[in-house]
Amino acid sequence: MHVLLTAFEPYAEWPQNSSWLALVELLKNRPTHLELTTRRYPVELAALRKQLHEDLQTDYDAVLHLGQSPGTSAIKLEAIALNVAGCVMDAGQELPNLIESAPLAFRSQMPLARWADALRESGIPAKISYHAGTFLCNATMYLTHYWYQSRGVHRPVGFVHLPLATEQVARGTAIFPSLPQATLGRSLDILLKELSAMNAASQRRLA
Repeated sequence: MHVLLTAFEPYAEWPQNSSWLALVELLKNRPTHLELTTRRYPVELAALRKQLHEDLQTDYDAVLHLGQSPGTSAIKLEAIALNVAGCVMDAGQELPNLIESAPLAFRSQMPLARWADALRESGIPAKISYHAGTFLCNATMYLTHYWYQSRGVHRPVGFVHLPLATEQVARGTAIFPSLPQATLGRSLDILLKELSAMNAASQRRLA
């Protein structure tokens, strides 16, 4: 199974991004049960879109995107991506579409309930979220779904929002909820194993 796993670069007041820290932690013991391609995306919509489209030229079996969510205390498994492009500064204003004449939203076909259970069974707080925001995290999830839909290809696409790493919070003065970097990396390992199991079950059904 070939999986594209992406994270984001630092932005604003955050000199590090927990999504990238989690990915780096995962790669300390790189999974051997699947083929993994990793990317770090820019925090700018046009550049993100260009790099994402280049990456999706490869025929992956699944795509899993990661993002940082300051203030959350749990792994958030995103269910919905909206066809809107904006950020928190645009609150109260009508936001433009990411893609004109495209579907209003896409819903992830990842087994989010099973993922949440698997994480919680491993002692990691997790929940399903129905709002990935309206900016780059949402855009990444939406644009990936649209890429496959517009080409008549079915591929499972997921987005996971991660809390800040405790190591990030410890270096600052503000107090935020966090999980240790090792725990964030372990959460990714659990999700990738679940994804491999889902793929194996699908292959057995087709055999």
